[in-house]
Amino acid sequence: MHSLQKAARVLGAFDADQPEWGVRALAAELEMPRATVHAYLAGLTGAGLLRRTPAGRYRLSWRLAEMGAQLNISLPWFMAARQLITHLALDIQTVAFLCLLEDTEVVCAIRERHPAADIDMPLDTYLPSTATASGKVLYAYLNMQPPEFTICTPSSISTADEWETELARVRRRGYAYSIEEWLPDQCTLALPYWYGNQVVAAVGIQMTAERYLREERALREQTVQILQQHHATGPH
Repeated sequence: MHSLQKAARVLGAFDADQPEWGVRALAAELEMPRATVHAYLAGLTGAGLLRRTPAGRYRLSWRLAEMGAQLNISLPWFMAARQLITHLALDIQTVAFLCLLEDTEVVCAIRERHPAADIDMPLDTYLPSTATASGKVLYAYLNMQPPEFTICTPSSISTADEWETELARVRRRGYAYSIEEWLPDQCTLALPYWYGNQVVAAVGIQMTAERYLREERALREQTVQILQQHHATGPH
């Protein structure tokens, strides 16, 4: 796993439910060697992204709040998008997310989970572009080609012809789904998030494939309706 991805996983473990971690517990949570986790915690603390408590545990630093404020200034749509993700998670009672592209990589920038969601909160920050609904949406609307095909499960897209057919379908329908292409027994639904006349991100929901297949149409309609309420659909 890429070093930045590992660092992102470590940072992603800190949230409102678990704002503080010790080395042993975090290593068990992330299923990573204790020495590796300790090294990342020390490095992130040295970079000012984490702080160490008097008890020897770790918490997020206020530097991240400053960085968040800078992000909101540089991306004027980000605060409204965060409110949208909260709305999706609460109303649909699932995991909701926002993803964007960094160069050719799909990055999950926001995730929220309703307590009644039927899956745990995913911790991955960098996602496989060709195996996720977000990747399909971003590549379809930004007219980009993936550097490679990531085979996560037997259902993952593995050829250029399959990929082009899928992207054409996404543009025609206005949404994408990934059924067990990234994670077994899970499904994601994603739609483009518009700001002005361009797609700046992909937003959507994640749940068990069983629930998605059972409620597919209702889930899609409810997601579209929430995006419309937030004025995030189509060029405007």
